[in-house]
Amino acid sequence: MSVDRLRILRELADRGTVAGVAAALSMTPSAVSQQLKVLAREAGVPLLEPDGRRVRLTDAGHALVVRADEVLAAMDRAAAEMALYRGASHGRVRVSMFPSGAALLLPRVLTVLADSRVDIAASDEDVPPFEVPRLLADYDVVLTNRDEHAPSVAGPRVHAEALLREPIDIVVAPGHHLADRESVTAEELAEETWLSERGGFPVDDVLRTIATVTGVQPRIAQRLNDFRVIEELVATGHGVALMPRYSVRHPGLAVLRLSGVRAGRMYDLATRPHAARRPAIAAVLAAFRTAADEVVAAINPRTIPATVTPAHADEDAAPH
Repeated sequence: MSVDRLRILRELADRGTVAGVAAALSMTPSAVSQQLKVLAREAGVPLLEPDGRRVRLTDAGHALVVRADEVLAAMDRAAAEMALYRGASHGRVRVSMFPSGAALLLPRVLTVLADSRVDIAASDEDVPPFEVPRLLADYDVVLTNRDEHAPSVAGPRVHAEALLREPIDIVVAPGHHLADRESVTAEELAEETWLSERGGFPVDDVLRTIATVTGVQPRIAQRLNDFRVIEELVATGHGVALMPRYSVRHPGLAVLRLSGVRAGRMYDLATRPHAARRPAIAAVLAAFRTAADEVVAAINPRTIPATVTPAHADEDAAPH
């Protein structure tokens, strides 16, 4: 079977449509379809079946995509190893990060890699965790976040590593009647007006947990995914909000622990299976681990002897 045709099949699994594959690979849709037909003849079994006006992978197609991941990962490793023999750079690694995670970790990651031969091409992608497989069509490493009670994004075609746990707190305006408290229960928040993220993101998941505890549907005034905007609205008295602890930047906000509800988000690093065998990707993953260690050590130095994993660090570490 042709490696190039295996790559086309993998692109179809990632992007979902022949048109999407054609656009990504600078091919015509008819050329993509023709190459997939040839691959099916090489495999000796149908790889695609009709799905309305589109096509979808058969069970054999899904199985071959998993093997295609392995073959293409091996080809990438071989290319990286030959580059080392030529004395070339370790290579360029495409990294996607959610914005607040990028603000927290990317400066440290770039500092760790400053003297290496690894070049990071970073982009911010603010999408729910279920979209990680789609992102891996365009990126080598994806930093995503999820509610700590939600399942990992890992699967047959996604390797995921828990990197860091970040507690989620309540932020209120300085003049709010709860502002002088250190903690607050879910029941005490039942009648508040909320500013929240869009659905599918960790903060919204925690808000739904609060609704379950109180039995009261939260009154959500605005849904915004920019924490800086949320902070400004809270500071000017337009509602209260849940905020990831290390993302709070506004100096005037009161930060309260949420009592009785374990609330936090997990940072996950996602790659294709076997991707870490490429030296450049392995170096980037190691840099993220070092950055996470530095973050937790800065929050509470006692929680980070070498044996402590940042994803399981002290949830009660102070926010600053």
